[in-house]
Amino acid sequence: MDTPLRLEVIVASVRPDRFAPVVADWFLRTVRANAEFDTDVIDLAHITLPVDLTETDATASYRARLAAADAFVAVTSEYNHGYPASLKTAFDTAKHEWRAKPIGFVSYGGLSGGLRAVEQLRQVVAEIHMVSVRETVSFHQAKKRFDAAGDTSDGAAIDAAARLIRQLAWWARAMRAARAADPYPG
Repeated sequence: MDTPLRLEVIVASVRPDRFAPVVADWFLRTVRANAEFDTDVIDLAHITLPVDLTETDATASYRARLAAADAFVAVTSEYNHGYPASLKTAFDTAKHEWRAKPIGFVSYGGLSGGLRAVEQLRQVVAEIHMVSVRETVSFHQAKKRFDAAGDTSDGAAIDAAARLIRQLAWWARAMRAARAADPYPG
């Protein structure tokens, strides 16, 4: 195996008393069991992103992390049939760093399990030249899907996570090789 693929898991919700850490921690345990990835977390509740593209030290550090990544997973809630504004700001704070890289989604929410947010996000990431992997992990009525230890027995989500990780690894390897052989046109 070559150098491990650099994966950044973006935790999108910034609300107080958010459920995001439960879902994110479960996914992180799942993906970190795969030696193919070197995984880190960008928790949007703990970083400050500007609302414009003004270059600051914080923005430069954030953009450097994105540039170094081979792949991304967004752990996102669904608010009012859409995605959190914090995630849109995260995408809009960088530009070229996202290009020609895959992204997967782990969503949660009420009855839709966050899938409406994911479908909207697929349009956003296409515009910034990312490839969204087809498989999505979704938890409807998420608070009922996890036990006190943060584990789930939701077989569909567990299976979807395994498929998402395999698809993400495939795309990340293919796109890293392609970017190295022929830089993505800007």
